[in-house]
Amino acid sequence: MAILKFPNPRLASPDGILALGGDLQPESLLLAYRQGIFPWPIQGMPLAWFCPPERAILEWEHLHIPRSLARFERKKLFQFSVDKCFIQVITECSKVPRPQQEGTWINRKILTAYKRFHKLGHAHSIEVWRGDALVGGLYGVDAGGVFGGESMFHTEPNASKLAILFVMEYLHARGSDWMDIQVMTPHMKALGARMVSRDEYLERLARDQDRGLRLFREGS
Repeated sequence: MAILKFPNPRLASPDGILALGGDLQPESLLLAYRQGIFPWPIQGMPLAWFCPPERAILEWEHLHIPRSLARFERKKLFQFSVDKCFIQVITECSKVPRPQQEGTWINRKILTAYKRFHKLGHAHSIEVWRGDALVGGLYGVDAGGVFGGESMFHTEPNASKLAILFVMEYLHARGSDWMDIQVMTPHMKALGARMVSRDEYLERLARDQDRGLRLFREGS
C-alpha cells in the first residue's frame, strides 16, 4: 500500500532522515518529492526518506561556466535529447562508482520504481550523444514545477557537465530559474551551486509549485 502521509519535513533528524519504511509506489514518490522529501536506500535498514537540514541548489543567475568548459561547448561535439532513453540513462547511472560507498543506492527496487515513475510522466532524463553513442546523461524528478536532479553519468569528458548546462537552459526556457541537486559535489560547486537551509528550500519549492509551471511536455 502506498504511503498516504509523511511527517512534517521540518521534523527530520539532524542527519536528514525523516521516516523509515513504506514503499516506492508512484503515489508515495510523488507525495514525497512534492514535499521536498526523497528516498535514499541504506543497506540493512528499512527504506529511508530524507529531507536534509541543508540542500544544494543550482540557480540560473549564479550559473558559472568555466572557460575550459565554454571552449569545449563551442566545439559542438555533442547533441542532446530529453526523455529519449530514460531506462538506459538510469541504468548507466546505477553503474557509476561511488567513493566511500559499497555498490550504489540505485538498486533493483529503485530502478523498477523510477522506470514506472517515468512512464507516468514524473521522472525525466537528459541524454548526451556523440553521433549514435550515448556518452552521458542525467535523470531527475519534476516535483510539481521544480526539477530535482537525482544522478548522472558520463563516458566522455565534459558530457555530464554539458548535460547540466543543457537542462538549466531547458528549464529556464520554461520559466524555472533553479534546480534541486540535493548533495553538493566539487563538480556542482564549480558550476555555481550553493547550499541553502531546509526552510529556504521548502519555501522556494512551495512558491514555485504555486506557479503551476509545466517543465516537461510530450515531444519537448
